[in-house]
Amino acid sequence: MASQTILELWPASDLEEVQTTIRTVYKQVLGNPHVMESERLVTAESQLCDRSITVRDFVRAVAKSDFYRTRYFESCAPYRFVELNFLHLLGRAPQDQREVSEHIVRTVAEGYDAEIDSYIDSSEYQAAFGENVVPYYRGRSSEANSKQIGYNRMFAIDRGPAQIDSSVKSAQLVYAVATNSANTIKASSSTVIGSGTEKRFKIVVTGSKFDSPRRISTTEYVVPASKMTPQIQRINRTSGKIVSITEIA
Repeated sequence: MASQTILELWPASDLEEVQTTIRTVYKQVLGNPHVMESERLVTAESQLCDRSITVRDFVRAVAKSDFYRTRYFESCAPYRFVELNFLHLLGRAPQDQREVSEHIVRTVAEGYDAEIDSYIDSSEYQAAFGENVVPYYRGRSSEANSKQIGYNRMFAIDRGPAQIDSSVKSAQLVYAVATNSANTIKASSSTVIGSGTEKRFKIVVTGSKFDSPRRISTTEYVVPASKMTPQIQRINRTSGKIVSITEIA
């Protein structure tokens, strides 16, 4: 595997190096897109050039831009939004259901800006990138993965330099993260949605409150594979805890 190039902007860096930094931030944070001139953040770029902001400030501006919000918040499923935030801003895949649920709840309760800030203001971001290192994909290194399964999960959402993240709208890690299991990297197989051939799953949940004030201690849902993502999203919105997801033979 090729070594990861780490790009850091220094006080003595020249204009060409600043422009390289800007291009690299756009590529990393925006998910390898084509950025039109009209979509560039001219003011933030100028501030980075004269060093009135840091690389971390510029990353924040890009992540809060209309470009990012439109493509990854407004156009993607909530799970996909969160897993891409981890990839773009921390350079790794989410480790477990707790991490994903925490960020979905924050997005709903505190809003889009608070969700973006939670990554960039985290101690993990500071330790990995500091003020002037451009975030990079570090999910294949042991320091970014507290669990072995993090390696497979990283590969599931980072499919190489030709990938354009905005072309994939659905979450790639819903089942693996919800069940705390390793995901197998393989080519997708077709399933006829709505037919008898579609796989079904049983989701066991505790602590949900769907029909307040009635409390439900344990609830089971049987859903087809095509409905897994919206059902899990609904469970998270009600603060339910997923105990297990099992395929129904």
